[in-house]
Amino acid sequence: MSAPNSQPWIRSARYDGWLILGPPFGALLVVLALPARYRATAELPLLAWVGLVLLIDVAHVYGTLFQTYFDPVRRRARRTLLWAAPVACYAAGVALHSAGGLWFWRALAYLAVFHFMRQQYGFLRLYARREGPAPGAWLATAAIYAATLYPLLYWHLSPPRNFNWFVDGDFVQRDWPLGRHLATALYGALLVAYAGREAWLWHRTRAFNVPRNLLLAGTAASWYAGIVWCNGDLAFTLLNVVSHGVPYLALVWQGRPASATGAPVPRRGPWAGKYGWLAFLGLIAAFAYLEEGLWDGLVWREHSAVFGWFQALPDVSRAAWLAWLVPLLALPQSTHYVLDGFIWRRGAGGGAGAQPSQAQVEIS
Repeated sequence: MSAPNSQPWIRSARYDGWLILGPPFGALLVVLALPARYRATAELPLLAWVGLVLLIDVAHVYGTLFQTYFDPVRRRARRTLLWAAPVACYAAGVALHSAGGLWFWRALAYLAVFHFMRQQYGFLRLYARREGPAPGAWLATAAIYAATLYPLLYWHLSPPRNFNWFVDGDFVQRDWPLGRHLATALYGALLVAYAGREAWLWHRTRAFNVPRNLLLAGTAASWYAGIVWCNGDLAFTLLNVVSHGVPYLALVWQGRPASATGAPVPRRGPWAGKYGWLAFLGLIAAFAYLEEGLWDGLVWREHSAVFGWFQALPDVSRAAWLAWLVPLLALPQSTHYVLDGFIWRRGAGGGAGAQPSQAQVEIS
């Protein structure tokens, strides 16, 4: 096996292992320990909703602020993008919701799925940044995309599940057992081909990229278990949210490598000090609580025990008002999805130390 210091860690084996590569495996262990009903029902306890949806899923969206609006260097470099993206997202959201609420949620769900998939590809590119060209290198890219696409295709070809992405019916579904079997066979063949290539590389070079292979294994395990193996809202939410949100925040806090040497882009602002992580986590949690409180008070009315103060807000139910309100409340999410397609590219307004490379690395 390659020496530990030759591995392309983003920060270190410990940091990457616990916060970037480990979360999918940790979430899977928790799912295995859950009572069986949580792996096969739509039940999602309130405490789990607060911990997973509010404090990880919604909160991680605001991590983007630290790479954009809260960073003076990136804010100057990307000022056009930073005002154009939310304006475009809001205009598109109003147009979609005016055509029908399901159109809006469906478009947002597929945009979110694309964002989740691209994040895994982005991490793959980071962990492969020191690898030169080699026969069959495309198999790693194919495998990371298949690890997310296959469970999603299985979902689309299944009867209604006990979970959804945002709202019931946001994905187009058709029950087609043969399609599921064919997709499973193709996915299995691709994983076998990838494993065969890795074995061949080890035999030929005695090199083994530990973080890249852990990333792919964690992605495959968490997406398969959360969508295909389990049919429960808690299992899906736990695997989906932890596997995506925790690594994203870890990368935001560390800063993506500015070059193949692994040197991170430094943090700026009040969160750059010794205890800056407290300000970082506290601020995104506060933003998440405010956003979800507005959602609950104005639209959903589902978690009054958590958002008691917000229950004094008017309950908005008229379609004409919702067409303007819902895209506004969802604007942090939609803008996060769009901005992340730009801000993680090497040399894209990263400030001092950012360098372009042959492979455009992005977490989007």
